[in-house]
Amino acid sequence: MITLRGLTKRYGGTVAVDGLTLDIREGQVTGFLGPNGAGKSTTMRMILGLDHPSEGEALIDGRPYASLRHPVREVGALLDAKALHPARSARCHLLAQARSNGIPAKRVDEVLETVGLAKVARRRAGAFSLGMYQRLGVAGALLGDPRVLIFDEPVNGLDPDGVRWVRDLVREQAEQGRTVFLSSHLMSEMQLTADRLVIIGRGRLLADRSMAELLASGPQASVRVQAPDPEDRRALVDRLTRRGGVRVEPAADGAVVIKGSTVGEVGDLAHRLGIRLHELSGVTPSLEQVYMELTAQSVEYGAGDDRPVRQTEA
Repeated sequence: MITLRGLTKRYGGTVAVDGLTLDIREGQVTGFLGPNGAGKSTTMRMILGLDHPSEGEALIDGRPYASLRHPVREVGALLDAKALHPARSARCHLLAQARSNGIPAKRVDEVLETVGLAKVARRRAGAFSLGMYQRLGVAGALLGDPRVLIFDEPVNGLDPDGVRWVRDLVREQAEQGRTVFLSSHLMSEMQLTADRLVIIGRGRLLADRSMAELLASGPQASVRVQAPDPEDRRALVDRLTRRGGVRVEPAADGAVVIKGSTVGEVGDLAHRLGIRLHELSGVTPSLEQVYMELTAQSVEYGAGDDRPVRQTEA
């Protein structure tokens, strides 16, 4: 488990991370979201002892990262996939990590096979594509078979098959009881992958909830209706809007979106009125909608924003 207690990081007069307190538990994938400049990378670096907190602490199973005797065996991390010597082969890069942590060489070959790089294991890493770098970074994280995994944007540069592979991999690791902490800007992918979400903005905690709880707290679910006859559509809308709390909005394709009612209520009303429908479907809010609503006041680099730019990490 990863424990953050009052974790704070200041750069001069700028607060990059502001008093984060939360538990990132084992046996689940915890997604880490926030706008650029929110403090995500800084938080991960403090967990791994690469940056020192101004206040508070970050612990791995109750201990600071710096106190771990064999850190690669206890925590696997991917922060920067290109943080390696480009003249080394993929195998030599991993072998150096393995030897420094008492890990047998056969484990290097195992993880190269796991990430799909076995056939290019002896090729210079400097010739790799971004997607291959990401796979090598994941191999390094898995090398010590650790109980805690931290991934910062692991799907960058991957094709759709690679993205699905990362999703399946982290889900499998969590199902085996490991702690998985994963950041990404791909909302649709995060919605498919994470069990729990931590969202920060301007360094502060905005949400720490299960995926189901977060989606339920978002914008109101709605009903999409398409009636081929314009008169029928107007009659349905008129009857619906007589009810309190019902709001109807037009869609670009001639359909209407109804908020404040359910699919069953709209369908029953259409049946009573003898109205023929071509579409009747429920529309639930996506993670992207919930995220955008939560972080609306925390975006550092929005288009047309004339606020001074804050010099912090993502």
